[in-house]
Amino acid sequence: MNVRMKYRGWAAAALAAVLAAASACTSSSPKPDPNPSPTPNETARPGVLRILAGSELQDLTPILDEARKATGVTVQFAWTGTLDGADAVSSGRADGKYDAVWFPSNQYLRLDPTGKSKVLSETPVMVSPVAVGVRSSVLNDLGWGDGSKVTWAQIGDAAAAGKLSYGMSDPSRSNSGFSTLVAVAAAFSGAGAALTEEDVQKATPQLKQFFTGQKLTSGSSGWLAQAYTRAEPGKVGALVNYESVLLSLNKTLPPEQRLTVVRPQDGVVSADYPLSLLSSAAQSERDSFQKLTSYLLKPEVQQRISEVTLRRPVTAGTAPAAGLPADRRRELPFPGTRAVADGLLASYQNELRRPSRTVYVLDTSGSMEGSRLTSLKAALSRLTGTDDTRGVRRFRDREEVTLISFASSVKWAKTHAVPASGGQPGPQAELASINADVQSLSASGGTALYDSLEEAYRVIERQQKAASDDRFTSIVLMTDGESNEGATDGDFKRFHDGLPAAEKSIPVFPIKFGEAAVGQLQGVADISGGKLFDGGGSLDGVFEEIRGYQ
Repeated sequence: MNVRMKYRGWAAAALAAVLAAASACTSSSPKPDPNPSPTPNETARPGVLRILAGSELQDLTPILDEARKATGVTVQFAWTGTLDGADAVSSGRADGKYDAVWFPSNQYLRLDPTGKSKVLSETPVMVSPVAVGVRSSVLNDLGWGDGSKVTWAQIGDAAAAGKLSYGMSDPSRSNSGFSTLVAVAAAFSGAGAALTEEDVQKATPQLKQFFTGQKLTSGSSGWLAQAYTRAEPGKVGALVNYESVLLSLNKTLPPEQRLTVVRPQDGVVSADYPLSLLSSAAQSERDSFQKLTSYLLKPEVQQRISEVTLRRPVTAGTAPAAGLPADRRRELPFPGTRAVADGLLASYQNELRRPSRTVYVLDTSGSMEGSRLTSLKAALSRLTGTDDTRGVRRFRDREEVTLISFASSVKWAKTHAVPASGGQPGPQAELASINADVQSLSASGGTALYDSLEEAYRVIERQQKAASDDRFTSIVLMTDGESNEGATDGDFKRFHDGLPAAEKSIPVFPIKFGEAAVGQLQGVADISGGKLFDGGGSLDGVFEEIRGYQ
């Protein structure tokens, strides 16, 4: 694989789907949501620091409540993924809208000179390395003792031998997944300095073996943890995530599901959570930033942060919370350029990870006529584009994509297999064929939602039997109305209860659009172990966000 040659034709303009979400931190803040929903961002006002941040910082709510009382500074968060947030900063879309950014890491942002220039200062607040949480019974079977001497190579060998299966968040969406991808590439290549294309090429055979063990993928750490707890016994033996996330998860798990946190002996990639002031911030916000960072670095506050979040303190002399080891693993090198980082991400999506099987169940009833159908076609058309530097958006190489158009019944179902890049034919012709089917969608009829959803499961059953393969499999359901024909929600539940275990575990990701019945869609998500998305703001953004779960 030659990363640069393979992807140099892709446009350099990276995709950003920043979720403009504001949530003022007050003493009455609700319990953190593992899958936060965005709300409209507020305009600047005195004493408020508007911060674009990773959603895992919800656990800082009690700390920031205390900071507000001590400093008079209220933090207003807007949630985004780290890489999408970096794009927002680099493109200038964060200018004037946010005063600061607070991602798990600024390493990706620093690779872009424009993005780097937009950060006036940054202050690391806490540290958490990427680690592997291994179910204790699996750890014993592997003979790894307490896990303190395990290396990334051993983890990869166990995955390749079918002895270790794990869940990991999507590296194009989540910094924990990206950090894991970088860590294994650096460890397998033996790189002693910044990762290069040659290092990635050297590591590719071991990377392919390592990712054969990935059985769960997710666009967020919260949903990944939920999927782990729902997985059938024996399917998933480990989770790869931040040390703090794994330790926090253990507090909620029954004994048989608890994880031994393995920090690979040969090195890690850590998040240092730098609170970063944007150069576009006004002077009053700069003053608020200084007050907040000074407060957060106080030894007693650092101790409190460590106890609440299970992350390690950065202020010298502050002891980590009980249960956190005091030692640090060496930091593995990061890609030296944006091209290497984006090439590694695109390689993961199109070559390294297990391929996907994705079924889109699309409401084309009469109520979709006009602008709604136009929006649907535009959103799906974007998934067939090739101007996707990191492989975030478009249908992946080796992905099997089925489109089901339904109204009063299923109108048609068409399946496409996207070929790998570099061969003949390449993926472009099949992507164009998918787009042609998308553009042929037409609106008429009622809404037989449950009948059509049941047909999606039957399609997958036939595909799995014919191919005898093991893919990431999911269903996306988009509707703008309420099911008013055919099977009922009770019928669907009985149908789902009767499915074999493998098919029952296939998640459905419903998209609420227009006047869709939220209760029906949430019920489908709950039964299948999926997640409900709201397409009211942007269908483009929602379809792209769901890619992280497929």
